[in-house]
Amino acid sequence: MHSLPSPKRLPARYAPLVTAFLLSVMMTGIVSAIATLLSLGVTPDALLHWPRAWGFSWLVAFPTLLLVLPLVRRVAARIVAPR
Repeated sequence: MHSLPSPKRLPARYAPLVTAFLLSVMMTGIVSAIATLLSLGVTPDALLHWPRAWGFSWLVAFPTLLLVLPLVRRVAARIVAPR
């Protein structure tokens, strides 16, 4: 039986960028959905406004994460004992 070829993967040096990207997409999606629903209620209107709120918040969050994540890692390393 033949196995499927494994998908191409990015080199390890891109891990911080991919981490920040995925974290920003997930976090802004969740937070903007909650904020939109709290602001407009559970209405069809909320579903129309949410993608714009998500997009704008992601545009702010992604570069912010790229700048802040190294600092957060250093602070966390001072708080948490090494393995």
